[in-house]
Amino acid sequence: MKRFIEGESRTQVTLLPECLDDYVAEENPVRVVDVFVDELNLGALGFEGVDPAATGRPAYHPAVLLKIYIYSYLNRIQSSRRLEREAERNVELMWLTGRLAPDFKTIADFRKDNGKAIRSVCRQFVVLCRNLNLFSQSIIAIDGSKFKAVNNRDRNFTQGKVKARMQQIEQSIDRYLAAMDSADRATPEVAEAKAERLKEKNETLKQQMQKLKDIEAQLHDSPDQQISLTDPDARSMATSGRGTGTVGYNVQTAVDDKHHLIIAHEVTNVGNDRTHSAIWRTRRMRRSVPSR
Repeated sequence: MKRFIEGESRTQVTLLPECLDDYVAEENPVRVVDVFVDELNLGALGFEGVDPAATGRPAYHPAVLLKIYIYSYLNRIQSSRRLEREAERNVELMWLTGRLAPDFKTIADFRKDNGKAIRSVCRQFVVLCRNLNLFSQSIIAIDGSKFKAVNNRDRNFTQGKVKARMQQIEQSIDRYLAAMDSADRATPEVAEAKAERLKEKNETLKQQMQKLKDIEAQLHDSPDQQISLTDPDARSMATSGRGTGTVGYNVQTAVDDKHHLIIAHEVTNVGNDRTHSAIWRTRRMRRSVPSR
């Protein structure tokens, strides 16, 4: 490997160990996360476990888990299992947490049990940005993003979906009835076994048809003529791909043009963005009008 930039030998021993702080540049965002979290009053914000229990196994301080949560948001790491791996190998996370590596369940439980407190931290960050004049007063960009819900597409129903599935089931029932007629003309032993299997399948299809009729009755009472069985608030929304869609939510985000910071966000289950832009503009005009 002559005339190439060569690395150090893995077995090279240094006289003095290198400092972990040397691996994190001064302008690295994790330094901002570290200072911001350390200055928060986590107890007043509603975080659990700020005061340690007198007995039992020591727990992780909420500040450590909050730093991991904010880091995961900044780097688009949603999986708690992946965060567990990153805490063991990622130099930035090692610096941020002091080489602590909570397991994935601890990280997941922290996010689940402190949702309200985490939202309060987001508000504190917006207030801090306002005090530092980081929000531009001239232009604000507004856009929506589709976030997939846990509700599968097969468990979301509209009038069109219900009618299409009913038609498919009716066609399947007709095929099974025709197959039962042909089975009657076969030898008695084969006909009896085949007819029994077809009859069971036919009954299953009839039960599915009855469930679809019950869902169709519920659709008439739904305001937007749509039902999601797993996540009742999720709705089917069109995406950029032709003939595709997702069941989830539409997250509207307002970002300033100067520092690209999120000023506000709102979650809705309305798929289009047409009405939301007008709502944001109305809110901004109200805030800009001086009080008398």
